[in-house]
Amino acid sequence: MTVRWHLQTPFLVLPFFSPFSRFAMILEPLLIIQLALLGLISGFLAGLLGIGGGMMMVPFITIILSGRGVDPDLAIKMAIATSMATIIFTSISSVRAHHKRGFVRWDLVRRLAPGIVLGGALASLGVFALLKGSWLALFFAVFVSFSATQMFLDKKPAPTRQVPATAGLLGAGGVIGFLSGLLGAGGGFISVPFMTWCNVAIHNAVATSAALGFPIALANVVGYIISGQGLHDLPPHSLGYLWLPALGVIATCSVLTAPLGAWAAHKLPVKKLKRVFACTLYLLAAYMLYRGLKTV
Repeated sequence: MTVRWHLQTPFLVLPFFSPFSRFAMILEPLLIIQLALLGLISGFLAGLLGIGGGMMMVPFITIILSGRGVDPDLAIKMAIATSMATIIFTSISSVRAHHKRGFVRWDLVRRLAPGIVLGGALASLGVFALLKGSWLALFFAVFVSFSATQMFLDKKPAPTRQVPATAGLLGAGGVIGFLSGLLGAGGGFISVPFMTWCNVAIHNAVATSAALGFPIALANVVGYIISGQGLHDLPPHSLGYLWLPALGVIATCSVLTAPLGAWAAHKLPVKKLKRVFACTLYLLAAYMLYRGLKTV
């Protein structure tokens, strides 16, 4: 697969270790700062709330790409794909911290993962490439609003509700993987409410959601790369729908703060933090709704 490279000025080589430093990416200082801050915040939220940070990343990467002259429709798609790719690294860092505390329900991970991979492949290899970016933006706005409402209300499940059998978890995994592939999020916006709805303790749900982020991201990223081949007018340093500069900087910074978020999840009043974050999500959903309606 061919990666398109162009030098840009003013320039600055990544000043810190990055899993993508071997590509010798050359970036503007302001762009590095923007992406680094986004990575630090997203990584912390991934560890704290188990949401993968995608809900924060997609709107901001869309803004950055649009500001660099990328077609609005393509900018939304690349933001979704790049956000998903960063979750590969964030989930590894976050789940290690949760696993040390014994909160990951690996039995649920094993039964949800097959459906997640199938659902993610269906979304990223087929539906994602066919839908316009404007419709994906509207779809993103709706589900982010739904997730924000779930966080804000903090509804409690019926005490008799239990985790479904393997077939039910396979279907649930398929839905999680498919919707994550369309939204560029790690699936926590569905998997955490789903697990708590099934009376899985909130700390276990957050930790297990972090573990599910890896198969979700891996399955979808492969699809984004394949389905994005042959596209024209891609920005410099692109691989399919992935924008590698954002991926390199955000991934590097997010893995630093994801363990801090996991630690904070067990120390801070998560219920209050969820409500604050829910209000932020409403603002981001409103922005993506505006972008979607503007480009329909």
